[in-house]
Amino acid sequence: MMQRLHNRIRHRSRWIMVFLICLLSVALAGALSVGSVAIPFSMVAEMLWHWLGGTSLGQFPASAVDILFTIRLPRVLLVALTGAALSASGAAYQGLFRNSLADPYIIGVASGAGLGAMVAVLAGPVSWFGTIAMPVGAFSGAIIVVLAVTVAAQRRRERATQDMILAGVAIGTLASALTTFLMIRAGRQAGQLLAFLLGSASSVGWEAVRIVTVCIVIGLTCLVIAARDLNVLLLSEEQADLLGIDVRRVRVLVIFGATLMTAAAVAFHGLIGFVGIIVPHALRLLFGGDNRTLVPFAAIFGALFLLSADVLARTLQAPVEIPLGIVTACIGSPVFLALLLRRNRGL
Repeated sequence: MMQRLHNRIRHRSRWIMVFLICLLSVALAGALSVGSVAIPFSMVAEMLWHWLGGTSLGQFPASAVDILFTIRLPRVLLVALTGAALSASGAAYQGLFRNSLADPYIIGVASGAGLGAMVAVLAGPVSWFGTIAMPVGAFSGAIIVVLAVTVAAQRRRERATQDMILAGVAIGTLASALTTFLMIRAGRQAGQLLAFLLGSASSVGWEAVRIVTVCIVIGLTCLVIAARDLNVLLLSEEQADLLGIDVRRVRVLVIFGATLMTAAAVAFHGLIGFVGIIVPHALRLLFGGDNRTLVPFAAIFGALFLLSADVLARTLQAPVEIPLGIVTACIGSPVFLALLLRRNRGL
């Protein structure tokens, strides 16, 4: 009986996944048609079909082809990848820390990335990086913070998870303070730095898409490998030990995979908050807490959510573009407060 129920749930999850992938494909095409220069949805779909099939695009206007494949497509893909990375990471962190309000920045990744971006732009010796100075600096800063948090929390194995949260808050606060100090001293570069910190996506290219894609594939693979054991870890670390689960291995896989994806997203897209909180939490209410389905569902829903926010950012005050981080904050803050009040009331 239980096996038949399990098979039914897995069969339903597969159909939901297929539906979500189709919905994401439509959302991508819709986001590509929106912008300062509108391109009809049907034309976008046809151009993408020819492009994926490797056939000529000569029958389409050259300006539309250039806008779509040089400017808009890499941007939209990076937005979707960023949403997937932040949301899947949030689901994994919530499971690891057993806290439904945890998000990918829980151990200071965002603060470290922001500080790294500041240093990369303001330091003269790294100027040869050119346009990728900020992403490289952001990625390096995020990794350094995660390593510092891991070292600070590894001595007491029985309380490593709680110590990681505390160490992340402390180191993240220090990184934020240093970021503010560098912002004050940035001078004429302050506007560029502020745009990055608010989640600007105005200038991205195919190189960023390729790097983030590789990081997401590696990160999601780690999370999928750890998903089954992470379900047991939700009970307690002691019970997981009794069942023969290597808790340290699960923790390393989740932290490495989630942090890699978050760092890559922040490095190329700036700081975008709340995606990793509200999407996984809503999915837990809808589909339950099985991480084997929650993590991939969170990745797709996160991509859909951030694509929708990006469309709003581009159209609410067109032709002026609102930083994506501001849009997600305006949506996420009320939802976060509602979740917090709901939790405090014990509902």
